[in-house]
Amino acid sequence: MKAKPKGPEQDDLFRARLVEIIDMRHELVKLAALLDWEFFECEWAGFFPSEAGRPATPSRLVAGLLYLQHAYKLSDEAVVARWVENPYYQHFCG
Repeated sequence: MKAKPKGPEQDDLFRARLVEIIDMRHELVKLAALLDWEFFECEWAGFFPSEAGRPATPSRLVAGLLYLQHAYKLSDEAVVARWVENPYYQHFCG
């Protein structure tokens, strides 16, 4: 099952958006803008053919975490732990 597309974002009165608190000149922000994320969506769509069960994890998140894991030589657990703490990782992965 493909991941459901996100609806339009709604501003939260008490929370700043991620793009408002990060440096847009950071290397991961620039790389995220250059990558064709739709390519992963199209190429990986066939891996989730089932219509039953839990919805799939967004392909950008999976591709982004795999890239970060490889680029920074991290284990599965380490890349997820860093993703939770690092706003640049979160922005990169969508």
